[in-house]
Amino acid sequence: MNVITALKARGETVATAESLTGGLVCAELTSVPGASAVVRGGLIVYATELKHELAGVDETLLDEHGAVHPEVARQLAEGARRTCGATWGLGLTGVAGPDPQDGVEPGTVHIAIAGPEVSCVRTITVRGNRHAVRSAAVENALLLLAEHLPMTGSGEH
Repeated sequence: MNVITALKARGETVATAESLTGGLVCAELTSVPGASAVVRGGLIVYATELKHELAGVDETLLDEHGAVHPEVARQLAEGARRTCGATWGLGLTGVAGPDPQDGVEPGTVHIAIAGPEVSCVRTITVRGNRHAVRSAAVENALLLLAEHLPMTGSGEH
């Protein structure tokens, strides 16, 4: 069973707020037939100020810690959920490279999920080029969602 099927079975929805992945998570979700029943939408918040303006990330947090921080990911997930009216929100921020951002090395990715009584962040470190970092971020975001949905069967997204 994939996450789209699981969300349908539960009568739940998902939305994303993506920085380094630029909409790739939402694109992956919507590549599955039937996604329109459960994918509410996504916010592409590549620019730091849009993290605040569109997803409601605290400006002080962004000023003090920069855009690549676990709490930013958490607030992105909560903002996606709230703004899009979804059961689940996924938030991603990180550095795809090749250069550091806000003192954070390339390959650092913070992925968060927000849902009913759930709010957690997973940090991963990925070696490789931009493509490898972004691909790993997408895969891990979908795995994080899958972990919060009781599913059986294959690990398809």
